[in-house]
Amino acid sequence: MSSPDEVHFQREQARTLGTRLGEPRRFLQVIAGPRQVGKTTLVRQALAALAGRGHYASADEPALKDDAWIAAQWQLARTLAREAGRAGAVLALDEIQKIPAWPETVKRLWDEDAASRLPLRVVLLGSAPLLVRQGLGESLAGRFEVIDVPHWSFAEMQAAFGVTLEQFVVFGGYPGAATLTHDPARWVRYVREAFIETTIAQDVLMLRRVDKPALLRRVFELGCSHSGQLLSYTKMLGQLHDAGNTTTLAHYLEILAAAGMLTGLSNYHGHAVRQRASSPKLQVLNTAFMTAMAGGGLPPGPEHPAAWGRYVESAVGAHLANAAAAGECELFYWREKNREVDFVLRKGRALLAIEVKSGRRRDSLPGLSAFLVKHPKAIPLLVGADGVPLEEFLRAPVARWLEA
Repeated sequence: MSSPDEVHFQREQARTLGTRLGEPRRFLQVIAGPRQVGKTTLVRQALAALAGRGHYASADEPALKDDAWIAAQWQLARTLAREAGRAGAVLALDEIQKIPAWPETVKRLWDEDAASRLPLRVVLLGSAPLLVRQGLGESLAGRFEVIDVPHWSFAEMQAAFGVTLEQFVVFGGYPGAATLTHDPARWVRYVREAFIETTIAQDVLMLRRVDKPALLRRVFELGCSHSGQLLSYTKMLGQLHDAGNTTTLAHYLEILAAAGMLTGLSNYHGHAVRQRASSPKLQVLNTAFMTAMAGGGLPPGPEHPAAWGRYVESAVGAHLANAAAAGECELFYWREKNREVDFVLRKGRALLAIEVKSGRRRDSLPGLSAFLVKHPKAIPLLVGADGVPLEEFLRAPVARWLEA
């Protein structure tokens, strides 16, 4: 069995980074994704292969960081690049989003090196993907490429830790806690403290304006308890105290999605305006959140089809949502009157309608049939039961089904 670090370096993102670092200097490489998914491990392994031609520094350390800190780290890497000659060097700056006005400083230094033709490649890492992308778009247009690193997939968790399908559905793709699943109470504490609380406190509340922090936390809790379900903003307001208005709730869902925690899928109509106005289908990006926020009691297994089905559908949804967050496709649900399709994927002209047969509903598929009447060119796909086995679906990249 491979070690977790070995599996990280086998990820597509790692291969992509390794290839780009071997190319002539062209673009900043930006590694973006949620906390604890292996971004730092990925970059450290890439730097280790450079035999001393790489410099790593993190803004996550306690000391106050500013533009002068970036300049100092950059100068160290410039020295390495000059000493290495044509082979050049690599500078990796971690948690870059924590430094005020970092895009302007990076732009100035990057452009100085371009003018002097210094062979210094630069990698930026951030655990607040939205903030990193905003900074890139504001000052660094045309100077960067993004490598998205999402939550771990079933295939990666199985290769690294030997998890079973049922364990993955319950505990999700969270490598840092994988060795604690034998002790559910300890596992819950770790996920809540190391990921959930740290992400909300450091990647959301400290870096974004959130007028009602308690409400944002309640939105996350509500999303975990209702993952895989449609919940109108009106109903959400009815379940939340001090809920403000629907605009606030929609904004907080966007913030949680940008942090890699929870998203609200839109109803597919083929028209962007109607999609944004639809009731969201709440979807966690990692089923670990559902179990952790449930208080530590493990969910019932396949012997309880209705309860188990919600976890299965959320595991499928998380698999798809992480692909969508990485830009591989767009993800929706579809509902019209009493007809519903669990997930709709769109990539260019390709349209894929997915129904998850997990035991929650009867075997008939009126929603899928109705969707195909309205969208006859869509590709239908059943997951579970007499369709694609759940294990096979979760092990495969999402692109496989879009190419069918």
